[in-house]
Amino acid sequence: MRYWLVMPAAGVGRRFGENIPKQYADLHGRTVIEWSMAPFLYDSRCLGLVVVLGQGDAYWPKVAGRLPDVTDTTRASGAVLAAALADATRVAERAAERTGGADTDGFSDPGLSLPTVPAVTLPKVTTATGGGERSHSVRNGLAALMGRAASDDWVLVHDAARPCVSRQDVDRLLDRVQTHATGGILAAPAADTLKRAGENKEIIQTIDRTSLWRALTPQMFRYGRLCEALDRAHAEGRTPTDEAQALEWIGERPLVVEGSTTNLKITSADDLVIAVALLAAHSGVGGDESGDQTT
Repeated sequence: MRYWLVMPAAGVGRRFGENIPKQYADLHGRTVIEWSMAPFLYDSRCLGLVVVLGQGDAYWPKVAGRLPDVTDTTRASGAVLAAALADATRVAERAAERTGGADTDGFSDPGLSLPTVPAVTLPKVTTATGGGERSHSVRNGLAALMGRAASDDWVLVHDAARPCVSRQDVDRLLDRVQTHATGGILAAPAADTLKRAGENKEIIQTIDRTSLWRALTPQMFRYGRLCEALDRAHAEGRTPTDEAQALEWIGERPLVVEGSTTNLKITSADDLVIAVALLAAHSGVGGDESGDQTT
């Protein structure tokens, strides 16, 4: 399957407490937004990315200058080459096992051949200008896809401030949602005891968390239906806090796909410390100069 990606990155991060928007904060040698883009930028299923920026964003040009050339086919990175060679070795070993030994070329089965090292066509990155609220920014990003995306194309929306989403979670979302009538979201089951407090901050209720989930991103919906849902919400003066809520308001029931709790959203400087630890735990972090991410 193929999909488009919209990444809202127009926020100023008032809660972040630093003199730079959180999506541009340094994180393990790259900016937060570069980590957030990586799983999609190097995914052959992604048809294109729209990054939605704030008016007069002065930080994006530097990030854009570090992006790979997406105007043409790019040769496979060293990591892809190493993986292809490893695949070739396994092919040879399996062939030798079936015939009791390898021939002088390392193959016993003439029907097997070395896998070719593919040229990787990277999705094109374009930009749009954000709106007053997150949902307006997402809608502007969707508008930038008009004429490129078909009504029934899948669109993923992923926060620029979520740098730790794993490729496994993205794959799980794509696999589970592609056959669903509405679409769905990554989410994590609520693990803490939840309390409702009154105006004076005294507890008035303990909430049953059995069926409660924390909404994460990416969230995945059909292009036309998501545009419709956001347009209707805005026309009614409503501001959904995520894409799923907009779909819920028009009677849809998005699917919940369980994702990792490590898919945190950067909201404070303390979150950067956690994110560094999470990224350092992944294999291959900081290794390939191409920016390839193996998470």
